[in-house]
Amino acid sequence: MRDTTKHQGLRNQLATVLNKKGIVDEKVLNAVRKIPRHLFIDSSFEDHAYQDKAFPIAANQTISHPYTVAFQSQVLEIKEDEKVLEIGTGSGYQTAVLLELKAEVYTIERQHELFKRTSLFLPKIGYKPKRFIFGDGYKGLPEQAPFDKIIVTAGAPFIPKPLLGQLKVGGKLLIPVGEGTQIMTLLIRKSLKEFEKHELGDFKFVPMLKKKN
Repeated sequence: MRDTTKHQGLRNQLATVLNKKGIVDEKVLNAVRKIPRHLFIDSSFEDHAYQDKAFPIAANQTISHPYTVAFQSQVLEIKEDEKVLEIGTGSGYQTAVLLELKAEVYTIERQHELFKRTSLFLPKIGYKPKRFIFGDGYKGLPEQAPFDKIIVTAGAPFIPKPLLGQLKVGGKLLIPVGEGTQIMTLLIRKSLKEFEKHELGDFKFVPMLKKKN
């Protein structure tokens, strides 16, 4: 669990790379500069932790490219104390970014191995979501709805209706939609029945799976 000045230097370099790729939100860049990404991945990959690359983690899942995490965080325009639902805790890196942005985070993971590992690991390095949930992300978290923002970190074949229903009016859902390659899709709730849709380019995520494992 070491975090050195060398790691800090590599994080600063990564933030510079992301800035050149279009990440301009200073709060997001500061989160990248602060969070020790090397602790979220297998130590055998540590030397590459601050490159803009995805890496395998437990349960056949991946930790997303830093650019993808930063892009999703920037698009959502998270404000302090907003209630955010994250579908797909994974390694917890995106969760940590949301917490650095001062959101109140509820995070759902359906892979039990990952849920156990990440729910123990994140508090150890100082990141405490409001709730860790082992469950099916397609269902969202109706008992805590409505949410200001919902972020999905796995590729969904379609947009789950329960997630749309759990958004506040004015709230945003950001979800990669499609099989194989996904289109990053932003939905903004304009009224109880009306949503504004924006497509923000192609990304590649692991698939969003139903039910618990």
